[in-house]
Amino acid sequence: MPICNAQALLALPHDQMVEVIRRWTRKKMTETQSWNFWARDDQAAPLEDWRVWLVMAGRGYGKTRMGAEWVRALAAQHAGARFALVGATLNEARAVMVEGESGLLSLPYSERPLWEPSLRRLTWRNGATGTLFSAAEPESLRGPQHDFAWADEIAKWPNGIKAWDNLMLGLRLGQHPRIMATTTPRPVPLVRRLNAEKGVTITHGRTTDNDMNLPPDFIASVRAIYAGTRLGRQELDGELIADAAGALWSRDLLERQRASAAPELKRVVIGVDPPVSENGDACGIVAVGLGIDKNAYVLADHSIAGASPERWARAVAAAAEAWQADRVVAEINQGGNMVETVLRAADLAMPIKRVHASRSKSVRAEPIAALYEARRVFHTTAFPEMEDQMCGLVSGGGYEGPGRSPDRADALVWALSELMLGKTERVPQVRLL
Repeated sequence: MPICNAQALLALPHDQMVEVIRRWTRKKMTETQSWNFWARDDQAAPLEDWRVWLVMAGRGYGKTRMGAEWVRALAAQHAGARFALVGATLNEARAVMVEGESGLLSLPYSERPLWEPSLRRLTWRNGATGTLFSAAEPESLRGPQHDFAWADEIAKWPNGIKAWDNLMLGLRLGQHPRIMATTTPRPVPLVRRLNAEKGVTITHGRTTDNDMNLPPDFIASVRAIYAGTRLGRQELDGELIADAAGALWSRDLLERQRASAAPELKRVVIGVDPPVSENGDACGIVAVGLGIDKNAYVLADHSIAGASPERWARAVAAAAEAWQADRVVAEINQGGNMVETVLRAADLAMPIKRVHASRSKSVRAEPIAALYEARRVFHTTAFPEMEDQMCGLVSGGGYEGPGRSPDRADALVWALSELMLGKTERVPQVRLL
């Protein structure tokens, strides 16, 4: 089997890989120095016809190298072509896009463009030119015409919309003018617009996709610190995370309410939001503890999707046993007495409090959101799926989060309502985590 790129080579057993390398000709060895050999499949330019290619990926993914290689390849193919190279500032454009370790002057090729810093211009041997622009000066993009453009870190652009519009209006040379935008995602207006705009081809990527070129200690450390957090999902996983208008919880609020561990606990409650059917939504199962400091601590999300009543009931029983819970609070709107019957059949011996929802999920969640604002509830770790649902609950009764129903968030609300808003006459022994 011919080895066309590094991914195919590294997938071979060690002995076979060594044998393949030994057979390489000098021409093949030269080819292995090229981007086409080392680039991952996800770093290749889209095959379909496109005008705007947006690469939204985590730090260290290889976005800068992708942009520089894309410009270099097009410059070689299009003699006399004009490129706009746009950064957040001129200093950043020069330091990253041109002179940086993955910039145009650092690419491992014998032919390099002539760099004229005073003119902010790169010139290739065939007459193709690249000119640097600053998004902080959007008017500088008014007037110049270009065949192609590379826009770097657009989420950092201080005048994002205006600079982008001026750039696009000047992209009018050649048969197929195109622009490549590379960025770590942030929910700024320009990124949100492009993410929703028809005709924009988007590549998503994570930091870990490039683990072959990143120190293992770096990957392990950032995972340990940021995995599941808003910052980690944005900066490492390349997710565009935006708060819904009027949401009861914001991402910033949830990040503020994190605790490394729970203190001694007075009570532990399991909140349950049963699914309508096995093929319906997930069964929300959330463990919450009441600390001796009178604050609540979200301990675990044991929610399970696509499960039969017997299976999700066993999951509830297992969660209750694992956390030594003293009560299960279960919504009975769907299933009525069947919910308790199923839970009892799973050998759940502790008290089961049946609750009936007479108001919408959002309305029930409002007093719980107020407890977060008052710094009375803390998350002992990141709960990405549940937190996405929480940030999708909108004041007034709407839901704009993932899935059809905020089942995990609803289970959380039931558990916190029992601990923080219900009667407190039952106080079992202190538990240690």
